Amino acid sequence: QVRLVESGGGLVQAGESLGLSCSASGSIRGIKRMGWYRQAPGKQRELVANIDSSGNTNYADSVKGRFTVSRNNAKDTVYLQMNSLKPDDTAVYYCHALILWDYWGQGTQVTVSS
Repeated sequence: QVRLVESGGGLVQAGESLGLSCSASGSIRGIKRMGWYRQAPGKQRELVANIDSSGNTNYADSVKGRFTVSRNNAKDTVYLQMNSLKPDDTAVYYCHALILWDYWGQGTQVTVSS
């Protein structure tokens, strides 16, 4: 059983910054990739950013240059630093981990006011 616990999130104004973190626990044997997805009301869940065990990263075009994903392999933790936030970034952010299967966190709300 794998559990992903997220922290961070909240309400900020446009232009401000916010950080998210997600720690994995349980029967972990080599997390291949960790990252973040988000889902806004009425929209499909979409990839925000992810990072593999070698440190290779992947970002959605909409967040490139503003968001940074990082990972502490020793702590099985992934981080998302979000800068220059926009109202369009408002969504529930979900932590994701790929081991043998996909695992998801419970989600954390990020709201950006204009």
